[in-house]
Amino acid sequence: MKILVVGGGGREHAVCAALKKSPKVTQLHCAPGNGGISQIAECHNNKATDIDGMVNLAREIQADYVFVAPDDPLTLGMVDALESAGIKAFGPKANAAIIEGSKSFSKALMKKYMIPTASYGEFTDVEPAMNYIKEQNEFPAVIKCDGLALGKGVIIAQNLKEAEIAVKSMLEEGKFGDSGKKIIIEEYLTGPEITIMAFSDGKSASPMVSACDHKRAFDNDEGLNTGGMGAIAPAPFYNIDAERECLEKIINPTIYAMAIEGRPFKGILYFQIMLTPRGARVIEYNCRFGDPEAQTILPLLKTDLFEVMTAVIEERLSDLKIEWDNRHSACVVMASGGYPEKYETGFEITGLEAVSDVIIHHAGTKRESNKFFTAGGRTLNITALGKGLDTALEKAYNEINKINFKGAFYRRDIGRKAQSIINI
Repeated sequence: MKILVVGGGGREHAVCAALKKSPKVTQLHCAPGNGGISQIAECHNNKATDIDGMVNLAREIQADYVFVAPDDPLTLGMVDALESAGIKAFGPKANAAIIEGSKSFSKALMKKYMIPTASYGEFTDVEPAMNYIKEQNEFPAVIKCDGLALGKGVIIAQNLKEAEIAVKSMLEEGKFGDSGKKIIIEEYLTGPEITIMAFSDGKSASPMVSACDHKRAFDNDEGLNTGGMGAIAPAPFYNIDAERECLEKIINPTIYAMAIEGRPFKGILYFQIMLTPRGARVIEYNCRFGDPEAQTILPLLKTDLFEVMTAVIEERLSDLKIEWDNRHSACVVMASGGYPEKYETGFEITGLEAVSDVIIHHAGTKRESNKFFTAGGRTLNITALGKGLDTALEKAYNEINKINFKGAFYRRDIGRKAQSIINI
């Protein structure tokens, strides 16, 4: 089988690496790919959001399947376009990907089908938004862009002044472009946060191993929000009772709701959940693998990813038993100095050949003459497996110290917070 993977980050490297293991995958292509992906797949210089270009590329290479990994092409309708061209594609159609593309849609869906989430209001003008915040008079307040904002369109305001600045930056100043033309103002929830991703064929769901992501740039959850600075799996505090609650009140009802709405979700549905004192609550949905959760979880997948992909596309997921490694996984992200704001690229990466007993997924790299150079904010993902979380973390940090490039930094506390939480 010839497979084309759409995207060019660490998540796509993890997807390519998993598909490469399948005896049924004979040719692997990726567009646009990156330096690391180029070692295991043929890369093509197509933008991930170029729908017509990707359809033409899939035809040109005679791809049997296309795995659409990032959110942008999914919400823009790449799967729809591929299927219309007679090409089998993995991922939700645009009318289902809207569950991530519009927070207004997802909040309304949860409200209609009584899926537990934070109370909220939605606004397009500053004055009514500020009136709502004053009426609620509860801080911190969570202010979110309605649309996609690269994981950065969420501001937690600690007081009225910060809330006003956030609201005006989105609605008046256009800080997040069209994504911030409508905003959601939410109740601030407290409790351990968890990521649950599930394969879904539109009729049933198969949850993956739980994970904990680390969004803030620096240790102790300080600094700006990023696309993710590291992750661990499974979450040490996610017990059987919490798992049952999430499946019965959130995961299965969401799959059901989307089907009833005529938007069957086929692909990977990502649930960001907070285990509050009042029970599990959905923070947000994503319509694809998380990043770096994919780099953390996919190494634990024992079942052939190609088999899972085809079972989802053919709507026979319930017939497939998906097996997982029972070890722990820890992923640490190496980033370019200045990320998530302004940063420089083009620096040579050294020490990769000295690393052992970990998995390296390239995120923002390019390869020239068998040398690797930085080409993005999040540059490398170092993932280690171990019988315990401590072992996995120790291995990841021991090996990441061998790698270097100008301005490199990474969080040194991945997993620490999760380890300190007592079972719920």
